[in-house]
Amino acid sequence: MNNKLSFENTEIAFKHSTNTDLSRAYWLFKVINVNFLVKIGPPITNFFMKIGLPIKSIIKATIFKHFCGGETIEECNKTIKNLADGGVGTILDYSIEGEDDESVFDNTRDEIIRTIVRASKDKAIPLTVFKVTGVGRFSLLEKLDENLKLNMDEQIEWQKVQDRVLEICEMAHSEGVPVMIDAEESWIQKTIDHLAINMMRFFNKEQAIIYNTYQMYRHDKLASIITDFTVAEDEGFILGAKIVRGAYMEKERKRAEERSYPSPIQPDKAATDRDYNDALVFCADHVDKIAIVAGTHNEDSCRLLADLLDEKKIAHNNPHVYFSQLLGMSDNLSFNLADGSYNVAKYVPYGPIKAVLPYLFRRAQENTAIAGQMSRELSLIVKEKKRRNS
Repeated sequence: MNNKLSFENTEIAFKHSTNTDLSRAYWLFKVINVNFLVKIGPPITNFFMKIGLPIKSIIKATIFKHFCGGETIEECNKTIKNLADGGVGTILDYSIEGEDDESVFDNTRDEIIRTIVRASKDKAIPLTVFKVTGVGRFSLLEKLDENLKLNMDEQIEWQKVQDRVLEICEMAHSEGVPVMIDAEESWIQKTIDHLAINMMRFFNKEQAIIYNTYQMYRHDKLASIITDFTVAEDEGFILGAKIVRGAYMEKERKRAEERSYPSPIQPDKAATDRDYNDALVFCADHVDKIAIVAGTHNEDSCRLLADLLDEKKIAHNNPHVYFSQLLGMSDNLSFNLADGSYNVAKYVPYGPIKAVLPYLFRRAQENTAIAGQMSRELSLIVKEKKRRNS
């Protein structure tokens, strides 16, 4: 047991935050904690933006400022430095989603490559990330997952998607910058998994450059990690695994019910937690051949992984083990882990405000669905405010 590691030290957790930052976070989490406001927020915001009300400046000064680094990579520089001062790395996340235009896909590929180039020049950016739906049409991936025959135009389109993914991964490999491929909805995930494993075959022979993402709220994903590890071991490459609980639960259950197929989601949170922690144990047991990014806001899982490293005499800064949280959340985990010399990196989303809105609304909606998460954030902020005023 790592008795020195504490997630209660708010002085370390909020050292990077000014009093103004703390006050903004306090009121922001107060609002997010009200389900009604979170539900009506997206349609009202979209309506106000359509009719030209100056809501963009309000969003930029509040929810965007808290959860995002800026609208461009350059605007993220202050956040990158702020995190680095506390020993926490940055994962630049160009948060454009839901597009279906080829020129947008090309632009997104180019922007992701820019994040890799930026990371190659700065140790404060140890990891990068992208979504396959950022560089390819969702409905095309859906068709591939269903093993439906593509027409000639679709075959050309699919080749372009593969080419974009390859260009991103080639750049990551040439610059020595790891890139994570985010998980998405289950009905396009099989195609994403195939892409990710193929990229690992090319680029993970000497070090972990490509990571796939495993959503442990799916009941089949612990088995997927074990199967993929066996493949990697047999074929001689390092498995890169970002392990998360997941982000599409309500949508997944609803679709399964509507289409009368068995839900891919775990029966309850306890099963998700069990599989998540079992995945950490499995990966720690094979840390020489599996590189993991533990994406979690769960204190028990963070402590488990920290304890596993000590039990197995794995260095806190082993390059195959990273902890990760989202910007604007769980600073008590990120900065206290970093203070214990563990590798930690926060997702720093960026992009045009209007394009990033879906990400921001999803963050708010997810947060209200996590029992106790907001009250935990608020209690820590209140504790730090009291400490500063004493």
